Amino acid sequence: MTSIYEVLRRPIITEKSTRLASKYHQYVFEVALHATRAQVKEAVETLFENVEVAQVNTLVAPAKRTRSLRNRQVRTRRAAYKKAIVTLSKGTIPIFEGVKG
Repeated sequence: MTSIYEVLRRPIITEKSTRLASKYHQYVFEVALHATRAQVKEAVETLFENVEVAQVNTLVAPAKRTRSLRNRQVRTRRAAYKKAIVTLSKGTIPIFEGVKG
């Protein structure tokens, strides 16, 4: 059994995830490869107070190869990782909110 801190690795903050958060109340996290939807739901509801998770979608982003600029040969391979898109029915997650003034 893994702890909730091992399930959620980091938030993914991109233009698309920011738009999803502001428009659809969906938040994107990188999660452990072995994490299930129930574990992700439990981790989000435990870590962030006043949050109720309605739905969790997961996907595995495939590994990608990178090339060297010098001789164009394949040099390295970035590992695959798992993403979770969490839809909230109540509450917000302050990590994704903009600067408040």
